[in-house]
Amino acid sequence: MAEADEAGKVTMLGRIKEKLIERKVGWARDGRLLTGKTAAPEQRLPPGQRLVRDWPVLDLGVQPEVTLAAFRLDLDGAVEQMESLSWDAFLALPQVESICDIHCVTQWSRYDNHWQGVAARTLIERVRPHADAEHVVFHSYDGYTTNVRLDQFDQPDVFLVHRWEGKPIPSEHGGPLRVLIPRLYFWKSAKWIRRIEFVARDRPGFWEVRGYHNNADPWLEERYG
Repeated sequence: MAEADEAGKVTMLGRIKEKLIERKVGWARDGRLLTGKTAAPEQRLPPGQRLVRDWPVLDLGVQPEVTLAAFRLDLDGAVEQMESLSWDAFLALPQVESICDIHCVTQWSRYDNHWQGVAARTLIERVRPHADAEHVVFHSYDGYTTNVRLDQFDQPDVFLVHRWEGKPIPSEHGGPLRVLIPRLYFWKSAKWIRRIEFVARDRPGFWEVRGYHNNADPWLEERYG
């Protein structure tokens, strides 16, 4: 009976995930939330966004269980020096704090988030990408992927973060470790990060192949492609 219950649970989660994906693909197809406006980043709130005080939880209904004991962060692909970091090894890297706004494609924005983590540039310096490496693919523990250009990852405000507002990032928000790229819509800031792959050719990720914009600039309202 327990096995049947577990199988039923898995099937139900799978159906929930499929419905959520189908709904979000529909948003892209219908151009949901598009205002047709653009703005310069000096306008703090991007077009079509609304401010929130909480941090809405948005996922596909399944959160991976990532223990710190089993955690690994692989940095590989078109690099001179591949890395595979344990949790303790990651925490041994230079830690920095950051304050930034975040913007979700589902229309909410949150100002002045306090983070702690490791600068993307610290990781880039360690692995030394090849001259032809122009893109980065993020791989998450749940199988999710998303892509950015290397020059978008190689910015002073981009981090891999593990603390938010002075506390460890909870699992529902991508803990123990997530990417933070505040200049792009937040789906580019992959949760539950497991691997960072440097590649020569662009490789669109999970949402990008389902109608979402490959670049994802909130001020250009690049919600969908």
